[in-house]
Amino acid sequence: MNNLNYHHLRYFFSIVEAGTLTEAARRLHVSQSSVSIQLRQLEENLDCALFDRQHKSLHLTEEGRIVFDYAKTIFQTGDELIATLNNRSRLYASTFRVGAVATLSRNFQIALLRSLIRDDRVEVIIHSASKGELLEQLRAHTLDVVLANRPAPEEGNRPLRNHRLAEQPVSLIGQPELALPNDFQFPNSLNRFPLILPSRANDIGIQFDHIMEQAGIRPLVAAEADDMTTLRLLAREMSVMALIPPVVVKDELVTGELRDWIKIPNLRENFYAITQPRRYPSPFLEEILQRAGQEGLTS
Repeated sequence: MNNLNYHHLRYFFSIVEAGTLTEAARRLHVSQSSVSIQLRQLEENLDCALFDRQHKSLHLTEEGRIVFDYAKTIFQTGDELIATLNNRSRLYASTFRVGAVATLSRNFQIALLRSLIRDDRVEVIIHSASKGELLEQLRAHTLDVVLANRPAPEEGNRPLRNHRLAEQPVSLIGQPELALPNDFQFPNSLNRFPLILPSRANDIGIQFDHIMEQAGIRPLVAAEADDMTTLRLLAREMSVMALIPPVVVKDELVTGELRDWIKIPNLRENFYAITQPRRYPSPFLEEILQRAGQEGLTS
């Protein structure tokens, strides 16, 4: 491998930021063929492919993602030099990209990532989407980890790794002034009291449906929601109980705005970190996996 040509690296960095060769050429005020030549020379120098040629659009290989992260650090360091000379500070040279399934508890995400969020060495990027979208981004090396309530399915040719991080109880939670009769029983009385439930896009909703079916109970449903943030808001606004993990509304439970009325037996919410095997894993990934294992992160 020859010495790194920073001119070639700048062209590659511009391609990734621009998204296309054409747009990169326009921004650099050169021809597209010139951009292509510079990219090819960089790949030859590094002896690896930086883009996956099997896709029509630009998709970075794992090596391409590593080179891009280093390029970002290199050029940010140059910017930091200028900023330092101008008495300004530039931090957060590294990047850690997290995909979080839209239904995942925000409180859990913050608890898991708190040490990285407070670490001025790293910029933490959290992207929320469906599980399918996030797993595709993980395979394309645009995410370092996906956080989800369910493990990734087993695959033969492109296996993903599931790391079970924690579990937490689930309760029926509502306003403290709710009037439940003395003869209220779980689950038999739920056909007389309306509930706020997670939709079937959430594993909790599926488990709860199974419990109700086994008990022969058809609960009254006042509202359903896909994500925990909406469930939390509905629990605060409506005078009915919501099926929700206490960690989602821990602040409201502390202040007394909400009350944990009934803990649901045999119902738990699980948390997984889904990763892809890599030759060059992020050191920050190992940090959060170790922290989850040490602290449990349960409520």
